[in-house]
Amino acid sequence: MSTVFHSKPDASPELKALYERLGQKNTAPLWEVLGEIVTPQPKAGCVPALWKYDEVRALLMEAGGLISAQEAERRVLVLENPSLRGQSQITPTLYAGVQLVMPGETAPTHRHSASALRFVLESGEGAYTAVDGERTTMRAGDFILTPSWTYHDHGNPSDAPAIWMDGLDIPMVNMFSASFAEHHPDETQPVTRPEGDALNRYGAALLPIDFTPGRRSPMLSYPFARSRETLNRLSRSGPVHPSHGVKMQYVNPATGGYPMPTIAAFLQLLPAGFDGKSYRSTDATVFCVAEGRGTSRIADQTFAWGPRDMFVVPSWTPVSHQTHSEAVLFSFSDRPAQKALGLWREHS
Repeated sequence: MSTVFHSKPDASPELKALYERLGQKNTAPLWEVLGEIVTPQPKAGCVPALWKYDEVRALLMEAGGLISAQEAERRVLVLENPSLRGQSQITPTLYAGVQLVMPGETAPTHRHSASALRFVLESGEGAYTAVDGERTTMRAGDFILTPSWTYHDHGNPSDAPAIWMDGLDIPMVNMFSASFAEHHPDETQPVTRPEGDALNRYGAALLPIDFTPGRRSPMLSYPFARSRETLNRLSRSGPVHPSHGVKMQYVNPATGGYPMPTIAAFLQLLPAGFDGKSYRSTDATVFCVAEGRGTSRIADQTFAWGPRDMFVVPSWTPVSHQTHSEAVLFSFSDRPAQKALGLWREHS
């Protein structure tokens, strides 16, 4: 089926006829769409939204009673942006969801082209994720990586649910038509390295002498306790940023770059009574509240948030944060991809 562009009412018969012939040859007049595809400022591509954790958790636990991790492969509730319903997207380039593994369950081993992160919300004693032969125990606030094309599975031998937020670059991978996925021949991959091996090798400002840095971090887990203490020390050592409070980015310890080629992640502390200045950037950003309560003004909307709530700030949309008590926010975005392409901008 060809597309016929509708010319302006005062267009000549000759121009109307040209548009009909263009459609028949799978061509189109740029002058009719130039202002829409080359915009003076970014189109947000999504809208601000907030997900209350208690509401999402109740629905997730209901799903946990109706479908097993084995049946679902991954029992996840997708956080769909209200303007992108049915597309499994929280922003035009990123996916986010909340995953549940019930006591005694395992989620089978698979791998895929998309890169993934986990931000742990709740975890029973001993719940874990495993990546390429190493397991790491999941504790609330931990930031865990599952780089592209690495085998990974999850298990929960505890007596309490394990719940975390997933963030993946699925929409970006699919935009390039570059998605691959496959299952491991075993339901649970063999453990070939002791727990903490990656942290011991790469997380202490030391590197093995034969290590060759790659495009993604060799770290598996960034424990919250260590990151939180860093924020504490920095908050006591001097003035905080007027927009961000004390904000740090997770890094590839071998390069100082981002932990994955397409996804950046951040952790920030906002002091009690913080009244942040407005800030905007081109990377639409997904936030999750690790601690505390406050509000965020996103464009002309104000969202009140508390522990483990999640919200999204669209591209080039002003945001400012205000706190009642001291708060800690985790966030992730597609900033590395934008920077690699020379597209990223910020303004405060």
